[in-house]
Amino acid sequence: MIGVIVLVVLFQIVNSSFSQPGLERFEGKYEEIGFYRNENNTGPVLRIYAVRVLDTESDWMKEYADALPHTKYGKTLVFFFSEKLSQPIELSPTEPYFSTEYGEFLMAEYEKTPMGESRFHYLNR
Repeated sequence: MIGVIVLVVLFQIVNSSFSQPGLERFEGKYEEIGFYRNENNTGPVLRIYAVRVLDTESDWMKEYADALPHTKYGKTLVFFFSEKLSQPIELSPTEPYFSTEYGEFLMAEYEKTPMGESRFHYLNR
């Protein structure tokens, strides 16, 4: 009887682990146009994403950014740009992270801090 209970619990754990929604739920709402990750694997990892927004709803933007990879004590930045921006963006590890000429297309910014706190700022333009 105990063996059956253990197998049922184990099945539930495995089933729920593999049935979690992934980034495919955001298909058709964004297009990644830039990515930067520093090469430092022993210290803080910096990930910067530039995303062209095809759906302007701010709730999904925050959900999408929360679903992106984050390393403990690292920093993840996501910049959401208008669909009017068509070319890829070259990102750098220092502020302002991208050329100022793209600032007019910026719709929202997201930051996940080294302690795991998230900040989302939607720019009403």
